[in-house]
Amino acid sequence: MMQNLNQMTNTEIKRYISEHRNDEEAFRAALQVLMSRSDFSTQHPYPFDLDNPESKVEALLLEKLNRTE
Repeated sequence: MMQNLNQMTNTEIKRYISEHRNDEEAFRAALQVLMSRSDFSTQHPYPFDLDNPESKVEALLLEKLNRTE
């Protein structure tokens, strides 16, 4: 029996995916719900597509570090 994945938190879905990794239907359904929640607007560009990859990547990492502190 598949649970209502849309009502689960991301952490619960990740646990569900781990527990049902051998059940292809359950795994795919849960992964689809989890991926649909992703905010692709916050993804960063691939470093090789940047003009100056070293400084841009360093700036992105520093920004993330400052957010976590």
